Amino acid sequence: MPEPSAVSASLRLPRRGLERLDLLLLCVEALDLNGGEALVWMSEQLGFSALFPNRVELWKRRCHNPLRRNTRRGDLDPAETDALIRLLCALADRLYPLLRALLTSAEPESVRQQRWELFQNRLSALLRERMNPRRVGVQTLLDAERGAALRRQLVQSLALATGTGGFERLRASLADPAA
Repeated sequence: MPEPSAVSASLRLPRRGLERLDLLLLCVEALDLNGGEALVWMSEQLGFSALFPNRVELWKRRCHNPLRRNTRRGDLDPAETDALIRLLCALADRLYPLLRALLTSAEPESVRQQRWELFQNRLSALLRERMNPRRVGVQTLLDAERGAALRRQLVQSLALATGTGGFERLRASLADPAA
């Protein structure tokens, strides 16, 4: 039987997983105009008040993303990571109609393009406000051409995090070092 420290270390997300987790939470904020408030409210609804008693503690956990302007060193506790993933899945469930509208091909191209522009503008504003603009990953996401595929991939990840098994799918995706 492995030691508890070895088990908990294997459950920790790699650096890229922490980046993607925070970027997905940022996408939720871009999709929902009250996304910051929704994160706090959903955290309370899911019973994570002990882990995230207020918005400052929630923000501190998200600042383990090395792409942020202000970043924290160290790893997140696996319980905090799982809580953030569950929080993200619950918010993605709530936003699923909007996610589906962004990803659908059944509507006219002009309508889809308008939705994507609104999302991209809001996400770009949040990225400029909170992320370190000198990081290549941030520059790529802000670039209209190169970042389009990455932004679409983030929205697809949110859509896959919905429904039954969403937590497991997202957790596996974030833990994959190749992703």
